[in-house]
Amino acid sequence: MSGHDCESCPVAAELAPMGMQVGAIDRVIALAGNPNTGKSTLFNALTGLHQHTGNWPGKTVTRAEGGFAWNDVRYKIVDLPGTYSLLSASQDEEVARDFILFGQPHAVIVVTDASALERNLNLALQVLEITDRVVVAVNLMDEARRKGIDVDTRSLSRDLGVPVVPIVARTGEGMPALLSAVDGVSSGAISTSPLRVTGTPEFEHAVRELMTQVEAAAPGVPNSRWLAIRLLDGDARVEQALRTGELARMVSRQQQRDVRFSKQIALQGAQ
Repeated sequence: MSGHDCESCPVAAELAPMGMQVGAIDRVIALAGNPNTGKSTLFNALTGLHQHTGNWPGKTVTRAEGGFAWNDVRYKIVDLPGTYSLLSASQDEEVARDFILFGQPHAVIVVTDASALERNLNLALQVLEITDRVVVAVNLMDEARRKGIDVDTRSLSRDLGVPVVPIVARTGEGMPALLSAVDGVSSGAISTSPLRVTGTPEFEHAVRELMTQVEAAAPGVPNSRWLAIRLLDGDARVEQALRTGELARMVSRQQQRDVRFSKQIALQGAQ
């Protein structure tokens, strides 16, 4: 029995799937993860097995989104394409990283497979490089237990610097704790200190110099350090976006969306 249709489960009393009828929203959540981690199962559990699908603007990649309410907060959740990385030039990875960076969701849930954590954490670490607002959901805990795998989520949370929550999306196990963590991170009530890799003094000096150039070319860019590191790594897509002015336009469009969103929230509060 799934968590959203079990009246005796704690999550059922507070989680209200809204399917495609999102309407006015308070916060936007992104759902990221490798393929086959149960990401879609979690999406369906939160939204009530309904989703609105279409394509990302200018892409052939499918976009799925839905909504849910929890503790009087209405969320829109965007299911990003399943990817193993955010670093290559595939359309799926480009869509995922651009939304996390420029869409600036209030929180990102990174879904991992409890029995394949080492492989899955590669993506989680890359997301942590882009944003502080991350919750790691360690899914498929039931399968890990059957295999005799013990996951120390408390130690992992301490090492990563963000909440790490064990769940079984299929049954609803751990969902109240996950929703509580998402609420805390997305509202700012939970402070995070994401693990980030630092390089040699020479590397860090080069990063700082490039950060200055990125910020001058695209004022208000949300994470100039990550973009600077990508430039040092020879990321042709980021280099092109910076050279052609596309990066500045993306930042400007996001700033305009932020203003509209703030006005929407203000109007809701006045009603």
